[in-house]
Order: sequence, then C-alpha cells, then structure tokens
Amino acid sequence: QVQLVESGGGLAQAGGSLRLSCAASGRTSGNYASGWFRQAPGKEREFVAVFSWTGGSWSYADSVKGRFTISSDNAKKTLYLQMNGLKPEDTAVYYCAAKLVGIGSRNDLFYRPSEYGYWGQGTQVTVSS
Repeated sequence: QVQLVESGGGLAQAGGSLRLSCAASGRTSGNYASGWFRQAPGKEREFVAVFSWTGGSWSYADSVKGRFTISSDNAKKTLYLQMNGLKPEDTAVYYCAAKLVGIGSRNDLFYRPSEYGYWGQGTQVTVSS
C-alpha cells in the first residue's frame, strides 16, 4: 500500500501563488506514474497535471498550462505542484494520485482518475478575486 498526504493548500488572491506537496510513504519501491487532479463543488474530478514514472513525460490541462508546474523529488518521495497566476476558477480540492505501472509504461501518461489506485485526502485551494 502507498499512502499519499497533500499539503500546501490555502487561501490566495487572484494572481498569487501556492505550492502543493504530496508526500508518499509505504510501499513506494515500485514504478509509479503520478498526477494532480482537482474537484470543484458540483463538478467531476479533473486532471490538472500528470507525470510519467520516469519523469520523462508530463502534461497539463489547457486551463493551467503556462501557470502550473509539476515536479518531483524522488529522494524525498514527494510530488509538487507549483501554482502561479492563480485565478478564482482554480478554486477546488486538489488531490495527488499514484498509479503502479509496468516497465513498458515508463513514459506513459494517465489522464483519467479511474486509472489511479492511490489517492491523497485532498487539500483545499481557494482563490479570491
């Protein structure tokens, strides 16, 4: 089992920045693709940014492209989401997720929440105008 714990959410003004962290613990020795997703009230969970196991591939939702950056520190077993230029429409609960992959999927990206087996508890991000 892998446990994921997000932190770094909070309240920000439009145009401001926040940095989310997702610390992994437990059975982290496998190969995991990872991602950040968000869910606003009354809406479905949507992908924000996804990362391949090797870190060689990544992708962003059009709504955050150029403003958000996904990164990882393998030594710390931590995934990050740097969010700049925040907008009120970025308000949501943000989740990190991990998916165990085979070596043949080292650079694959996974965009659907249903593809991920491990989730954090979520962290609230609220952006005021």
